[in-house]
Parts: sequence; structure tokens; C-alpha cells
Amino acid sequence: MTLAKLLDRLRALEVRRKEILASLRLPAEGLPGSLAPSRRRCGSQGCHCHLGEPHLSWTLTFMADGKKRVEHVPSELLDTVRARVEEGNAYKGEVAELMATNAQLLLLGRRARKQGEAAAKRRVGR
Repeated sequence: MTLAKLLDRLRALEVRRKEILASLRLPAEGLPGSLAPSRRRCGSQGCHCHLGEPHLSWTLTFMADGKKRVEHVPSELLDTVRARVEEGNAYKGEVAELMATNAQLLLLGRRARKQGEAAAKRRVGR
């Protein structure tokens, strides 16, 4: 990649980084992890679930203190928990994009400096 193209790419990445930073908002109610449905049979012997379709149940899976946690989500909280997990995952995605952009800026900046120094040496050597 030529030095001019490197500099253009660096400028574009810097603009993108500023856009991400301007839009990045920590969701106060965001939750980590993921929601997963499962089907279970209850303990009531006369319940329909023992003969037919098991009951639908939802769990929230996340990491806390380095340990995997799986917590039951009551059906009345499902919509609220789902929205909060989506907020948390959206935030994590934006942060991941910011970190990847920072890494690209670091590497491309280093490459641009090396190419600029090499070009300067060639000019001096003439």
C-alpha cells in the first residue's frame, strides 16, 4: 500500500473512531450474556407436559466472577430481560469495533511512519 493510501486509510479510521466514541453510551440497565429457550417437564404427574409438549422455559447465561451462571427468567420478565440483553450486546459490539479500529490505527500508523522515514532517507540519499 502506498503512503498516500495509508494516510487516507488512517484518516478514514480516525473519523470512524470519533463516530463510535460520539455514539457510545453505556446502557445503565444492560445485561451481559444470552437468553436461551428450553423445554422441561414439571413435577405434577397430572400435567399435560408428561404426555405432550413440555413447558417452555427461558434462561439467561452469563459470566460472573470467572464462572458461568445460568439463571431462570420468569415469563413475566422475559421481554424486559431480552431488551436489556440486546442493549448489553449492542454496547459490547460497539466497544469491540472501537478496539479493532484502535488496533488498525496503531498498526497502519506504524507502517505509515516507516514508509515516511524510508522515503525521507531516499530523498536525503540523492
